[in-house]
Amino acid sequence: MAMKSLPREAALVVNAHSRRGQALFRDAKTKLEAAGVALIAAHAVDDPNQMNSTVARVIADGAPMVIVGGGDGSMSGTIDELVGKDCVFAVLPLGTANSFARTLGLPLDLDGAVEVIASGERRRIDLGMIDHDYFVNAASIGLSPMIGKTVPHKLKRYLGRVGYLLWAVKCSVAFRPFRLIIDDGEGERRMWSTEVRILNGRFHGGVELSEDADVESGDIMIQAVVGRSRLRLAGDWYAKFFKLRDKDAHTVEFKGQSFRLDTRPRLGISIDGEVLARTPVMVKVAQAAVEVAVPAERG
Repeated sequence: MAMKSLPREAALVVNAHSRRGQALFRDAKTKLEAAGVALIAAHAVDDPNQMNSTVARVIADGAPMVIVGGGDGSMSGTIDELVGKDCVFAVLPLGTANSFARTLGLPLDLDGAVEVIASGERRRIDLGMIDHDYFVNAASIGLSPMIGKTVPHKLKRYLGRVGYLLWAVKCSVAFRPFRLIIDDGEGERRMWSTEVRILNGRFHGGVELSEDADVESGDIMIQAVVGRSRLRLAGDWYAKFFKLRDKDAHTVEFKGQSFRLDTRPRLGISIDGEVLARTPVMVKVAQAAVEVAVPAERG
């Protein structure tokens, strides 16, 4: 199937509060224009709460492509504005883990990301949904929401993934396993778990957690780390980070279009790094929901 080329005009919206957003906004603007992308608007947004309204405004003004610069939270927070719109979503990965960019196969450096926007192609992909909220890449229940809700911004900004790791060790002391209930509409599965990942893409926290999750599959994936051992959870992350042969030994996966998830006790859900929901929830896939900028296929 022939892929359509990307628009040559775009609006740039950068989360200047993200780890590298403030420093790279000017560079991104200069490099995009030098690469032949005509910027009809460019906004460095200091208040992350204004990202959605800024993206909505440039779409309403007729931008054929919106380039969002920031981390996974910026991508997930603004993607709702693109659903149902004739507008391409392009990514400048300026965050800490940049999991969505990794899922799309984008370069993580500024020059490489600009090159994709200037000479790549558009592809229609799925989004995940938690109740009525769209997300781009992954959500999680367990230790990750505890980390995301409490990690100091400066620690995340200046130490990146190392800062997350240090804070994870601190949070794990107070963390407790929980009962997970998964209902696919045909029956319930109950199990002890220490972490649940809701995957639209392969990556979460910058680590490839599943080779089978795919933004073009038409399905959403639930991956649970089973059992009550916190050491097993740490071992699972270690094995997946280093791609060990037994990296899937402590997880079970469920793949489908819709699930009801519940926990005992009720727990928060981190959606692309931001704690935005609480169990119980409906988890669904929104098939072929948006067009995104991806590297051109080599032929």
